[in-house]
Amino acid sequence: MHQSERLSRILERLAENGSVAVAPLARDLSVSAATIRRDLELLDGQRLMTRTHGGAVARGLLYELPLRYKAARHQEEKLRIARAAASHVPEAAAIGLTGGTTTTEVSRAIADRPGLTIVTNALNIASELAVRPNLKLVVPGGVARSESYELVGPLAEVNLGSLNLDVAFVGVDGITAAAGLTTHQDVEAHTNRMLIDRAQLVVVVADSSKLERVAFARICGVDRVDVLITDEKAPPAVIDELGQAGVTTVIA
Repeated sequence: MHQSERLSRILERLAENGSVAVAPLARDLSVSAATIRRDLELLDGQRLMTRTHGGAVARGLLYELPLRYKAARHQEEKLRIARAAASHVPEAAAIGLTGGTTTTEVSRAIADRPGLTIVTNALNIASELAVRPNLKLVVPGGVARSESYELVGPLAEVNLGSLNLDVAFVGVDGITAAAGLTTHQDVEAHTNRMLIDRAQLVVVVADSSKLERVAFARICGVDRVDVLITDEKAPPAVIDELGQAGVTTVIA
């Protein structure tokens, strides 16, 4: 197992449990305790956790994996979801993209399309698309979040409010029929809701690990969602509930 994948696994467990211990991590990841200790020291140095005797604890009450570590999770599923999402992009359309690893793959899947206008508040997506002469790129401005590379806040929302989008592709940290679309940060949720409100068609792109999860901040209800694109591991009961709420699910 490469170090990047190992670090992602450690952070994922930290997000789930609030703390991690050296011995169980070493056993489950099939590496030495010394290797785990070095990994924990590295993550502590990046201020992603706080080292304790025998392990580490999360920093703060709300824990969110930074985008650079999320990218290694469910990668094959995200690629399939992105390819399916590309089929929902009309010619010469205005497309909105929130931040996230799955929406990043969507941006790559449509990057070669001629005549598209891409509106995104995600700096990593914008940096990749800025060199594409076949696209018109619009970045709304705002305050940058280091965890998600997204521009958020009033400035972003004012600029988004003046635009009209054909399709918005939305990444989430959780989706259920009852709680709707959720994410870890309230300011991010508010900005993403503005992008959703400007779109004629709203497509949520989320691997099956996001289904049945509820994060801290509500973006909107599922009544604002037209299509969910997910993978084959999605629980049928959740798909049925979302279908009853009017969401069409596409399995990639």
